[in-house]
Formats: sequence, structure tokens, C-alpha cells
Amino acid sequence: MAKIIEVHSEEETRKLSLEFASGLKDGDIIVLNGSLGAGKTFFIREACRYFDINTVNSPTFALINVYNGKNKIYHFDFYRIEKIEELYDIGFDDYMNDEESISFIEWGNLFPEILPEKRIEINILTGIENNRTFEIRNNK
Repeated sequence: MAKIIEVHSEEETRKLSLEFASGLKDGDIIVLNGSLGAGKTFFIREACRYFDINTVNSPTFALINVYNGKNKIYHFDFYRIEKIEELYDIGFDDYMNDEESISFIEWGNLFPEILPEKRIEINILTGIENNRTFEIRNNK
């Protein structure tokens, strides 16, 4: 069953992401889906603040960023990936099997076949101005 949360400002999104992050633990994999500008990177950036990481940026061209704070965080972006082989080439499976890290994946819906079954999936729907609806589904 999905949890549906509506937010009406960046501040509400910030609070939601920090609250969400407080429940994460090593080995968790979080997939974020939504249109361009929906707030996927913003949500991850704010969630990473909980782990004392303040240098989050989109890995659109790098495919993956690694952050170290209270926890090690992997941050993937599938947006520019053309073939699933690109993910195998960077050792995606190894990252997913790292039980000592937390992984965030933007645009995971582009390659659902490579995603682990055990994951948290967040779909972000955009509304007027800063209004967003977060659908959070825990597949653990």
C-alpha cells in the first residue's frame, strides 16, 4: 500500500525528506520517479543533509555520485542512460549489493528490469507552483 503525502512548498518538501531520511538504514535503496523539475534531486539533496552531506548535485552526466557522511550514499541518475549495459559497465549490481550504504536512484522507471525487488519507490507528481504529491511505496 502506498503512502500519499501532499506538500505545498519547498519547506514542506524539505521537512518530508528529512523525516523520510530519519527512517533509512544501510542497505536501503530508494527509487525516485517524476517528470523533469519534479524535485527528485531536491528531495535527495535534503535527505542527504540528515546524514551530514551538503555537497549533493545531480549525477546526470557522471551516472553516479558517492557521498560520505554519517552513512555512505550512492546517488544514481538513469536519465541519460541509453542502454542497460551502461549500468552493468559501472558495476551497478555491486553497488546494489553494498549493505553498508544507502542508494538513491533518479529516473529508475526508465530501467525497471535492473532494479532490486526490495526497494522504496517514490513517485512525485507535480501540481501548480510548488505543490507536489509524493506517493511512497515500500517494497521491502
